Amino acid sequence: MINENEWLVVGLITSPHGINGKVKVQSLSDFEERFLKPGKRWIQKEKEFPKELELFSGFKQPGKETFILSFKEIKNRNEAEKLKKYKILVKSNELPKLNEEEFHLIQLVNLEVKIIENKELKTIGKVINLENERNNLLVIELLKTKKKVLIPFVKNIVPIVDIKNNFLVISPPKGLL
Repeated sequence: MINENEWLVVGLITSPHGINGKVKVQSLSDFEERFLKPGKRWIQKEKEFPKELELFSGFKQPGKETFILSFKEIKNRNEAEKLKKYKILVKSNELPKLNEEEFHLIQLVNLEVKIIENKELKTIGKVINLENERNNLLVIELLKTKKKVLIPFVKNIVPIVDIKNNFLVISPPKGLL
């Protein structure tokens, strides 16, 4: 279950943009409004406690998955430079509502991982994390070996996701595990 005290990373500040305190942000979210709609935002550097900023404006760079943001508190390039490598966060209990068949990627963490073997479901591991650098990858810890493997989160490799029953089914190509 989603914990209201947990933070989810939705973006990464990569660099300053221009001289007026704007920053370039790599999106790790499917919800563009997080970078466009003015209001409170949270940023965090490494393991420090998140701090609040006020998003003044934002726009998506044409043809890219990056946004240019302007925060009320950041007035110049020097201040923007200090935000490089900060993560943009949202509280996990503030996730947008989805339709019945939809889910948030963070809900995949802690799901059991099963494969179909001899027409039966067999549990082989657990999703322990997500990697999101251009591709969505599931970090799975295998039960037998405790080995961690990366599984691309694409329909032909992860054909079934059952959030209600706390598992997903993978159909890995030969050699992936």
